[in-house]
Amino acid sequence: MSNNITPFRIAATDAELDDLKRRLRTIRWPERECVDDWSQGLPLAYAQEVCTYWLEKYNWRERESRLNRFAQFKTAIDGVGIHFLHVRSPYAGALPLVITHGWPGSIVEFHKVIEPLTNPTAHGGEASDAFHIVCPSLPGYGFSDKPTRAGWDVQRIARAWSELMPRLGYARYAAQGGDWGAMVTTCIGIQDPRNCIGIHINMPIALPDPATRDDMTENEKAAIAAMQHYNEWDSGYSKQQGTRPQTLGYGLTDSPAGQLAWILEKFWSWTDCDGHPENVLTRDELLDNVMLYWLPASAASSARLYWESFRSPPMDPVSVPVGCSIFPKEIFRTSRRWAEKRFAKLFYFNELQKGGHFAAFEQPETFVREVRACFRGLR
Repeated sequence: MSNNITPFRIAATDAELDDLKRRLRTIRWPERECVDDWSQGLPLAYAQEVCTYWLEKYNWRERESRLNRFAQFKTAIDGVGIHFLHVRSPYAGALPLVITHGWPGSIVEFHKVIEPLTNPTAHGGEASDAFHIVCPSLPGYGFSDKPTRAGWDVQRIARAWSELMPRLGYARYAAQGGDWGAMVTTCIGIQDPRNCIGIHINMPIALPDPATRDDMTENEKAAIAAMQHYNEWDSGYSKQQGTRPQTLGYGLTDSPAGQLAWILEKFWSWTDCDGHPENVLTRDELLDNVMLYWLPASAASSARLYWESFRSPPMDPVSVPVGCSIFPKEIFRTSRRWAEKRFAKLFYFNELQKGGHFAAFEQPETFVREVRACFRGLR
């Protein structure tokens, strides 16, 4: 395959949109849950409300145009077409930054932070805070191609990003990510210290230090309690995607209500939303993200990242400088001293007061401040 970079625009066909509406009109619903909260999953009444809105009021063409306001491209790396946003700053000295999403997110997560990061003087920052932003869709997600052979784990994706950045003219760059994007970003820090000057992650995987067991802080105790809650009540999706992603894919690819419920339940569980995802994100924003799974039929291909990567999670030493922003409703949280055990060059660590797993989506202004503050010392 060539190394050509070709322009790309999101463009759903009328047939795809008509098919979605047909399916939304003929959903076969389950019975109502047996509780008055979300503990059994996405409540029936809310699922029906959002699906009705999706059918009758959500304007994809308007949302599509908004998503296309940033320059997009595709290029083949290691045999797979990679879709990415590439937004250059007007400031020549800007720092190139590759930002990576996770599941069940997409490039939609970053649309509110791209302009402040690339053009900081128009958004309360200094010219010295500027970044050139590269925001790829993970293989098997969004409008990147779906790998047809096994092997695309987070390490391989990191190698692909380390090929993408110099292909775009960025021999020296930084990396940022959350969820799987944090794992990919960490792998970049492990694998490409020659070119990557540092990383910023908002879900660092730094396990509790056994030496602190008898004198844990309140935040550390809360982090362990959150991990226990996740393992007991919130991780079923992960086990399914990590073991039988293909089986899962049939139902989610065939049913828009199924795909929506599979994703929106996590936005309730993982955002800092006081009990309802629409307290922090609009219904249109939530549906924009669902559409980036529905249109490319990526339920199975996105889930395979769990199957690929859970067997050998990268826990190698990271030699580049590392910055961490810890949001209070993140799934996995770490403390500074736990992080210092994993990251020898931990140079930035901040615990925030508001926000959850989808930091850039939920709290864009805070996210921008964190990314700017982290990399000021590395430029």
